[in-house]
Amino acid sequence: MGLFSFIKSAGKKLGIGGDDEAPDVEAVKKELASHDLGTDKVEVEVVDDKIVLKGVVKDQSIFEKAVVAVGNTLGVSKVEAGELKIAENPAATPAPAKEPVFYTVKKGDNLWKIAEAQYGKGKGVKNTLIFEANKPMLTHPDKIYPGQVLRIPELAD
Repeated sequence: MGLFSFIKSAGKKLGIGGDDEAPDVEAVKKELASHDLGTDKVEVEVVDDKIVLKGVVKDQSIFEKAVVAVGNTLGVSKVEAGELKIAENPAATPAPAKEPVFYTVKKGDNLWKIAEAQYGKGKGVKNTLIFEANKPMLTHPDKIYPGQVLRIPELAD
C-alpha cells in the first residue's frame, strides 16, 4: 500500500511544460495548497512522472484527497504516499489505517453510475456522497472526465 496509479495523459495541466512532462515540484505544491486541505505539513517531491508525498495529515479523508489532488495532474502516473502519516495515529507504520478505495472515471460515466457500480444496484442516490468526498477538487457533479480518479467513501451503516 502507498503507491497509487493514475493516467498520465489525463488531468489538470500545471505549469508550462508539454503534455507528457511531469509538473515541477513548486507547481504541485501550489496545486495541493490551493485545495486548502490542511496539508501544510506535507512534503512534495517529483521523481520523473511520480509524486512522492511525505509528512502528516489530519485524517484518512485528507490523506485520500491529497493523493487524488496531486494524482489528477497531467503528466503524473503514480503517487507514492507510503510515508504520509495520519496525525490521529502518528505511531503507526507510515501508511493510513485503511486501504483507500479509488475509482478511475471511464467514458460515459456519471456519479450516479459510479455510485451504483461501487455500492450496488439501486444505490445511485449515494452519488452525493462521492461528490462530497471529492470536494474541493470537484466543483460540480457533472464536471468529471475520463481518466480522473475519484475517492469512493465507505457507506455508513
